[in-house]
Amino acid sequence: VQLQASGGGLVQAGGSTRLSCSGSGFTWEYWAIGWFRQAPGKEREGITYISMNGDTTYYIDSVKGRFTISRDNAQKTAHLQMNSLRPEDTAVYFCVALVWDGSRWYDPHWWGYGTLVTVSS
Repeated sequence: VQLQASGGGLVQAGGSTRLSCSGSGFTWEYWAIGWFRQAPGKEREGITYISMNGDTTYYIDSVKGRFTISRDNAQKTAHLQMNSLRPEDTAVYFCVALVWDGSRWYDPHWWGYGTLVTVSS
């Protein structure tokens, strides 16, 4: 199983960037996909999830209205569009595969390697 996040880099505050996640070694369309992040000195947090067919999404309050998660099952990819970035969004971002049973998001089953996003003020 492999999950690979890409697209990180240095972005100015107020700017945008898009992260991508590609998966292999598992049945992509059977799994919800999510993004976690870990900022320097802070605990890892789940920030957004998307269900298997994309009809259900979840966002934490701090990214709601600024970040958008999407997925393309034919390409086995997911994306995180990040707009209106703030210095506090600086973190290593990880894509994960997790279970969504229609009412609950479970802990990630697989983790990918992270990608660093640095937002300069």
